[in-house]
Amino acid sequence: MTKEREIEEKLIGKLTDLKYIYRPDIRDRDALEKNFREKFEALNRVHLTDDEFARLSDEIVSQDVFTSSKILRETNTFDRNDGTPLHYTMVNIKDWCKNTFEVVNQLRINTRSSHQRYDVIILINGVPVAQIELKSLAISPRRAMQQIVDYKNEPGNGYTNTLLCFMQLFIVSNQSDTWYFANNNRRHFSFDAEERFLPFYQYADKENNKITNLNNFADAFLAKCTLGNMISRYMVLVACEQKLLMMRPYQIYAVKDIVECIDQNRGNGYIWHTTGSGKTLTSFKASTLLKDDPDIDKCIFVVDRKDLDKQTRDEFNKFQQGCLEENTNTATLVSRLLSNDFADKVIVTTIQKLGLALDENSKRNKIRKRNKKLTYKERLESLQKKRMVFIFDEYHRSQFGDNHKAIKEFFPNSQLFGFTGTPIFVSVRGHSVRGQTPQLSQLRILLLASFCVFRSCKKIFQLRRYRVRVRVPFIHLRRIH
Repeated sequence: MTKEREIEEKLIGKLTDLKYIYRPDIRDRDALEKNFREKFEALNRVHLTDDEFARLSDEIVSQDVFTSSKILRETNTFDRNDGTPLHYTMVNIKDWCKNTFEVVNQLRINTRSSHQRYDVIILINGVPVAQIELKSLAISPRRAMQQIVDYKNEPGNGYTNTLLCFMQLFIVSNQSDTWYFANNNRRHFSFDAEERFLPFYQYADKENNKITNLNNFADAFLAKCTLGNMISRYMVLVACEQKLLMMRPYQIYAVKDIVECIDQNRGNGYIWHTTGSGKTLTSFKASTLLKDDPDIDKCIFVVDRKDLDKQTRDEFNKFQQGCLEENTNTATLVSRLLSNDFADKVIVTTIQKLGLALDENSKRNKIRKRNKKLTYKERLESLQKKRMVFIFDEYHRSQFGDNHKAIKEFFPNSQLFGFTGTPIFVSVRGHSVRGQTPQLSQLRILLLASFCVFRSCKKIFQLRRYRVRVRVPFIHLRRIH
């Protein structure tokens, strides 16, 4: 039988192989805070007095996981004793790979009413961000999940009044079976009646092969830059629910493929997904990452119905309040397209509204001509040399017609990506497939996203996986012309 201590020692050895710094000297709260102070002052190029550091600690430590997660990701302000403001970050938020990654084990946090010890904790710039709880090979990782829940439910526990409040995710393993899940406030952090913890995940490769062995998981998930990106890029802070959400592996690969395709300017593509696979979250995260890309001028999410315009905008705003505004008419859409305001860099609109702006014979453009005003199309000519990214919802429908053709012709430097559950091919491997649309016969499939819709029922999970594999036995990559 592989004992828990042996698994822990092997994991620490693996993390040091991955260039983590092992800190056996950090075993209690004082050592943890001292290390954080050193990293904080070095990162922000400041020396705090003991009184200032005490006040800073009181300000940043919060019982609310969502609030702590925002502090971790943002630039914050602290008033020093002399009244001058200190603008600081907890970690290097511009490049998480350049932070210091450390690993500690058997950390003990004692408070007035709680005495807890944690197997392995990963520190980024001195901030505890990931906790790994281990069990021996004969014990289910669910026991570790229950232990974490019990720890968080203890009155005065370390997660509420120490630096552990910045914990972003938990990993549990018995060496052969490894799972991970996001930290959250109590209302989003509990077992259901069947003793299942929702939502929890097993990591997977691009072919959706599960990575359950702890050693392989460490290689794939805990490499320093990978973990930094998981926290900074592929976790979502859902504003309306005040909770943290982990993206599923296939969603992460979809976003990575879109961003990589744009970075390398490799043309167009689409994402093949199924109902319930998290299309809105995937498209939201892709859009927000593109919003921060200085090489992209605009990211436009295009839907094919007015009701979907409002629905998509509302769902985006659930993830990040106020991130999208309504385009009440074509004139508003044109103004936002021409705007240099960062808030207008991502826009949701209907393909009809966009098509009207580009149609010289539309009623609105004819009226503008009679009034000796520039047409919407003429006003938009300054965007023709800009780098535009269009993301189409239900691409199998919205790619048809004159509007789509007009968009492609008017924005020659644009890249187009579509989400579809039913892509249409003329022929694949000699078999006739529905539809007669030659322009779609060479689409580049970026991802098949479908396998992890139902987690609470093994039979349904296997059925959906089987149905998808039968339906799509020819997964391959091609590009749109």
